[in-house]
Amino acid sequence: MTADRATVLAPRLEGLLHDHLGQDLFRLEKDTVGVAGPAMTDTLMRSRPAGPAERPTFKPIFGRAVTQPESAAGMRALGQDVRAALSSAQSAAPDLTGRWPRTGHRYLRDLVLGRDPYRLRLLSGRGMQLLPHVTWTSFAAGVAALPQGPARSGISHLAALTTGRSGYRDRRHAMVLYRRLSVPVALLVSTMVTSALWLGAPFDDDTPDEHILLETLRLLPPSWNLLRLASPEYPALDARIRPGDDLLFLNFLSQRDPALWDEPGRFRPDRWQELDPDTHPGYLPFGHVQERCWGRHLAMPLASMLLRQLRESGYTVDPGQRRARVPLDGLLGVSAVSVVRR
Repeated sequence: MTADRATVLAPRLEGLLHDHLGQDLFRLEKDTVGVAGPAMTDTLMRSRPAGPAERPTFKPIFGRAVTQPESAAGMRALGQDVRAALSSAQSAAPDLTGRWPRTGHRYLRDLVLGRDPYRLRLLSGRGMQLLPHVTWTSFAAGVAALPQGPARSGISHLAALTTGRSGYRDRRHAMVLYRRLSVPVALLVSTMVTSALWLGAPFDDDTPDEHILLETLRLLPPSWNLLRLASPEYPALDARIRPGDDLLFLNFLSQRDPALWDEPGRFRPDRWQELDPDTHPGYLPFGHVQERCWGRHLAMPLASMLLRQLRESGYTVDPGQRRARVPLDGLLGVSAVSVVRR
């Protein structure tokens, strides 16, 4: 982490570091237990699979389940769109100076979903995440914007899944699923790359993009916790957990634990020359090995592509900016970073 930049964490994150860093299991609220120890995390996670309400992307929509065939079709469609975007992306992107992650988000959204109807693309926006009431209003008002006939040529594979829906509930369901699936394309990747720029740019030429991103995910994982609802398996494994307790698995703490990392507070991409992100204790930016987020297979290639474009074109953080905040906005990351070209 560059010495001349101050990263201001949200008060709740600072409180977690101050009160619970290095602890394996602790009480956060009267009905919520925090878990940060790698061994304890592994034991509890393996005790049962995540339920439908605990899977952020595919949890029920307005009480209606997202079926396995539906989720598989969505994953395949988005994978096709991302691969097409990666193959078409130019080494030199359009002007990417400005305020990040907003600038990066717009670029990625248009790269992957640029031919979709505007009201659909709007659903993957950062503003929708920050203002949930706007999101639900858009779902209600924008149902009529969905294509109603056969899938037309030119739109994304993901958008094609929303076509041909009849009835308000079916069309609203399709819009919500489009948003959930499209978020990793633009919002997660732009947040990740913004954090990377803030933590370490300008980078040494011989530092691999992969190492920069892995280290960014260690210090500022977009998915910084995993919620599991109360379940009888948990009290049976540890008496400190009560029958009605929900569990909050906090990789934000385990990924900064001095017992697991050398110089845990420093941004050191070089550490990944020797460490394995799939096996290192406490490193869970995309979840536990039992059920890692499928989106990582799309997010990481897109993030590598975008970071490479920025590095090759000489982009860096405005030298005049000395402070940046890390708010609690769902996806964890640095906000409002001014990016300039050297």
